[in-house]
Amino acid sequence: MEFIDLKAQYAQLRAPIMQRIQAVLDHGCYIMGPEIRELEGKLSAYVGASHCLAVSSGTDALLIAMMALGIRPGDEVITTPYTFIATGEMIALLGAKPVFVDIDAETLNLDPVLIERAITPRTRAIMPVSVYGQCADFDAINAIAAAHGLAVIEDGAQSFGATYRGRRSCGLSTIGCTSFFPSKPLGCYGDGGAVFTDDDALATAMREIRVHGQDRRYHHPRIGINARMDTLQAAVLLAKFEIFPDEVVARQRIGERYTQCISERCPSVVTPTVVPRNTSVYAQYTVQVEDRGEVAQHLNSRGVPTAVHYPMPLHQQPAFAFLGLGPGSFPVAERAAGRVLSLPMHPNLDTPTQDLIVETLRQAVHTRREAASA
Repeated sequence: MEFIDLKAQYAQLRAPIMQRIQAVLDHGCYIMGPEIRELEGKLSAYVGASHCLAVSSGTDALLIAMMALGIRPGDEVITTPYTFIATGEMIALLGAKPVFVDIDAETLNLDPVLIERAITPRTRAIMPVSVYGQCADFDAINAIAAAHGLAVIEDGAQSFGATYRGRRSCGLSTIGCTSFFPSKPLGCYGDGGAVFTDDDALATAMREIRVHGQDRRYHHPRIGINARMDTLQAAVLLAKFEIFPDEVVARQRIGERYTQCISERCPSVVTPTVVPRNTSVYAQYTVQVEDRGEVAQHLNSRGVPTAVHYPMPLHQQPAFAFLGLGPGSFPVAERAAGRVLSLPMHPNLDTPTQDLIVETLRQAVHTRREAASA
C-alpha cells in the first residue's frame, strides 16, 4: 500500500507527461522556456490572481515574498509554530524574528483571536499556513493586517486547489505561496513552487528577485537569488494540471468518506474539522489519537503506512532555541503535535483500500483500549 500513490497517477498520465518532456528536449530551452509562461498563465487564471511566478520551490517562494516586501533583520513576522520548518526558517534566514501564535484547536490553523496581542512596532507581516489542505481564516487575518498596515503572506504549500468562501487558496492575501513538491496536491517531479499576487509592484520585484535581482540582462537593481523553475518541471506540471480539477474533487470525496467512516467505526479518533466556509484538498488526511506510537505500530505492522505531520512544533526545534520558548508556550500546537497521525491519502485511493485502512485503525484503537483497561 502506498502512502501517496504517485505511480498510479503517472500510469494514468504517462503519454501527456512524456509528450511535454519531449517537447522541452526538442526545443532545448531548459531554463525559463515557453512552458514557464504557459504554466504561469494557467495557474494565475485558476487561482484568480493577476500575477503568478513559477519558482524553484515552495521554500524559495516564501523567501521571495518576504524579500519583495522588504523584510529585514530586526523585523518581526507573525506565524504559526505548527508547520514544516520552512515557514519559520525563511523568516530567520532574512534575520527577522518569527513570532509564533498558537493555533485553533479544531482546524489546527493560526488562531486569529491571538494575533493582535502579538503585534509590535517591529511587526511587518503575518504568515498563516493553510495546514493539511484547508485555508486559514483569511477574512479575520486580513482585517487585522489592514488595521495595522501589515502584509499577509499565505503559506499555501498544502492547500493549492482549496477554497475559502469560494475563492482559491493563494489568491486570498497580499502574496500567496505554494509548493509543487512531488507529494503535494499538485506536484512536479522534483522541487518547484509558485508565488501569486494582485500587486503589480510586488510582482515586478518578485520577478527580479527570482533571477538574481535582474531587470534586464546584466543589470541588477536589487539583491536577488536564483529561484527559477526548471522548464522540465513546468512541463510535468502542465500535463498534470489537466486532470488536477478532477483530482481535487476526488480528494474531497475521499477525505469526506474517511471522516464519515472513522466517525462511525472509531468514535474515539478525532477526525479533521473542515469549517463550512472552506473546502479542503486534504494534502494529508490527519487524525488525532491517544498513544499514537502504539496505534501507528499496529497500522504499520499490517501494511498500512502512516506519517506524522508534525511531531515537534517549531518553537521546540533546536534551531529556534534562541527564541527562549519552552514547553507550554503554545499548548494547542504542542498537544496536536503529540497526537496527530496521517493516513494514506491520494486521489487514486479506492474504496476497498480505504475500508481496509479504517478497519485496521479501528482494530488498533480497540487493541490499545483493551490493553489500557487490562
